[in-house]
Amino acid sequence: MKQLDHFEVENKKPIKEIVVVSENIRTPENIGMLFRISESFGVKKVYLLGDSPNLENKKVLRTARSTEKELEISFLDDSIPLIIKLKKDNYQLVGLELTDISVSLPSVNYSDQVRIALFIGSERFGLSKETLQKLDKSIHIDLFGKNSSINVVNALAIALYQLTKK
Repeated sequence: MKQLDHFEVENKKPIKEIVVVSENIRTPENIGMLFRISESFGVKKVYLLGDSPNLENKKVLRTARSTEKELEISFLDDSIPLIIKLKKDNYQLVGLELTDISVSLPSVNYSDQVRIALFIGSERFGLSKETLQKLDKSIHIDLFGKNSSINVVNALAIALYQLTKK
């Protein structure tokens, strides 16, 4: 058995067009990992809404491991114009947020949905109420401990895996 390096692996091509919308994620390491996770699951575009660290931040670059170069990254102040544009472009707008009407991630069938905009919120407060009200649906990850949440980028990885495997 031989461990393979990056040059010996040919990854699959994505069958869905997924964009990630990050609202007020401020921790540099989370932004860097957001890029790394997004790129690894075939995401081509990341929108950073509100407060986000500078992309030249050493912690962002160290954790991103050059994946930011493979992504189209846009900085925006307000989610509403973006939501209007994404809806016009036929994206299903999905918030990764535990709400009173969210559905469990594995129970949602996205096999017929080709364009998905996955919204994730700040480390501390999640998605804003204003953004949540404009989305098509919210999904959550079933947890089994006493805590009701996990790190936002860990949740993103789980969601992207689930959304891309169907």
